[in-house]
Amino acid sequence: MSEEEVRKKLLELKENADVMIDLAYSSLIYDNADIANEVYELEEESDALAWEIQRMIIKDSKEGMLTINETLALLRFVSALEGMCDGAREIADVELRDIDLHPVLKLSIESSDEIFLRETLSDASSLCDKTLGELRLASEFGAWVIAVKRGNRWYYNPGKYTHLKAGDILYMTTTKDNRERVLNMLRGKNERETFK
Repeated sequence: MSEEEVRKKLLELKENADVMIDLAYSSLIYDNADIANEVYELEEESDALAWEIQRMIIKDSKEGMLTINETLALLRFVSALEGMCDGAREIADVELRDIDLHPVLKLSIESSDEIFLRETLSDASSLCDKTLGELRLASEFGAWVIAVKRGNRWYYNPGKYTHLKAGDILYMTTTKDNRERVLNMLRGKNERETFK
């Protein structure tokens, strides 16, 4: 294996862990089983990825490309990332088993004006092929994109240069008042609000 290949796979596993933690907490906060199920799917992918990385590390160690200390350090790093993924799954499990939240947490969630949306970007939407910076969703529409899923790839905490494409699944928060407006934009149903 090349050093670059391992680096890319480790980065992918770390990004998965980051996304899973955010989604797991979001599933609790917004009482959303769909989000919790996404965490479970990501956890299975992460297990397979961790297994693949560990096999590569051991193979390189046997071939003398890594010292014992390097091998141990890399294996421990993969194990720690896998532990983060497992922890996120356990958080999501609270939502899937429908365990009641502490009353104080439940009250604060219910009194919040913020809601969570998971929606596929329609090819009819004027948001397609635009960057988040161009769209100014937060300032114009009170919407924040937390993550984007494109195929099997996750983009956690996307920035202003992130391009949106038809078929992207957007994980975002907005206010209750803006919910329909944001959904209509994502679905391409509100042609009055276009972005140039």
